[in-house]
Amino acid sequence: MRLNKITWIALIVLIVFGGAFFAIKSMKLPDVQIDNVNLEQIPDGSYLGEYARGPVKVAVEVSVLNNQIENIAIREHQCGLGRKAEKIVAEVLGKQTLQLDAISGATLSSNVILKAVEVALNKGSN
Repeated sequence: MRLNKITWIALIVLIVFGGAFFAIKSMKLPDVQIDNVNLEQIPDGSYLGEYARGPVKVAVEVSVLNNQIENIAIREHQCGLGRKAEKIVAEVLGKQTLQLDAISGATLSSNVILKAVEVALNKGSN
């Protein structure tokens, strides 16, 4: 049985895209170590933090009042498809911790946001 030219092209495209899909799915995300910050050591104020890992870059402004995180403003988020990670800010505000599970489907962006918040808070403790 002979395959026509269009069938060969379709087969080659399928193999290339299939291989690319599995290569992308098997890539390991960069590790981002997020440490908790003792809010009792952070004076009232507003602190800037930035963090970048892989293709994701985040800049935040974190406001602290009475040893609690009052607000987190994302000033920059270069993330590709990870925009939904930004809802992790509400979790940080609600639970007052950085030890949270990443947003499914936006793991790297979630972790980079958390790390940027950690960087900002650490500026307050120094």
